[in-house]
Amino acid sequence: MLVVFPLTCFTLTLFTDLAYWQTSDLMWQNFSAWLLFAGLVFGGLAALAGLVDLVANPRIRAISTAWVHAVGNICVLLLALLNSLVHAGDGWTAVVPWGLALSALTVAIMVFTGWLGASLVHQYGVGVAQND
Repeated sequence: MLVVFPLTCFTLTLFTDLAYWQTSDLMWQNFSAWLLFAGLVFGGLAALAGLVDLVANPRIRAISTAWVHAVGNICVLLLALLNSLVHAGDGWTAVVPWGLALSALTVAIMVFTGWLGASLVHQYGVGVAQND
């Protein structure tokens, strides 16, 4: 359940970056910076929970898709951290072009890892309670 917070924050960062690009209103840059911070905090918590699932469950460890999903999510967090550092700059260059590009790349990778996560649930039953 922790995953929805970074997903939302990083997606909204893309939207606030687009709003800043169109309006040049610094409010949108500030929103992006705070959304990145919140997404990184909750993303770290979600990553920790996911790591515990991966390491503690041999059935999950045996699924190659789970490893790709984990590495993809680590890439998302690293990109968001880099994006946060870019957004720490001042004014236009803190968002355009690199902040906006990093936000878009982060969301694109999240779409891919989300698809992998859904496949883990639906194809392999990861995270689904087994009723005996």
